[in-house]
Amino acid sequence: MKTVLAVMLLATSALAQGSSVRPMSACGIKDLTFEAKVDATRNTPARPDSGKAMIYFIQDDGQWGDHQHYVLKVALDGAWVGAYKENSYFSVPVKPGEHHVCAEVQSGYPVGNLISLAHFKAESGETYYLRTRFLSGINGFNGPPYVELDPLDSDEAKYLISFYPLSISSAKK
Repeated sequence: MKTVLAVMLLATSALAQGSSVRPMSACGIKDLTFEAKVDATRNTPARPDSGKAMIYFIQDDGQWGDHQHYVLKVALDGAWVGAYKENSYFSVPVKPGEHHVCAEVQSGYPVGNLISLAHFKAESGETYYLRTRFLSGINGFNGPPYVELDPLDSDEAKYLISFYPLSISSAKK
C-alpha cells in the first residue's frame, strides 16, 4: 500500500512539473485598462509579415453586439495586445510556435472577473482567427454572464471582417 501511495505521489509531482505554462499566465497585468474605438473605414485584412503568422481577434456578439458597451481586452502570452467592443476586430502578428490567449471583460463589470482562455500553435505565413463573445442578458439569455473564446472558421471570419470595423485601442494612463 505504501508503495502504491509513493508511486502516485511521484507521478502527481512529475505531472505538475511537466506543465510549464500556468493558465492564468496568458493574461496580462490585472490593473491595465484600455480605451477602445472603432474605425469603420478600415476593414481590409492584413497579411502576415515574412517569418510570422497573423492572429485576428473578432468580437462578435451578433446583432446586439453594437450595443455592448463593455470592453474586452485580449492578452497574448502574458501581455495585453489590444481591446475591442461593439462587434469589431483587430490583428496581431506573432512568431511561429505555441501561444496562449486570455480574453477578459475589462474592469467595471459588476459580477467580477470574466475570463476565457485558449491556446494555438502558429506556423509561419498562416493566419488564425479567434472569436470572443460576451453573453450577458441579451436575446433572452438568462444564465450568468460569461466570455467565450473560440477558434473561428476562416470563411466566417473573413465574412465578419468584411463588415465589422477595425478596433483601435490604447492603454489608459
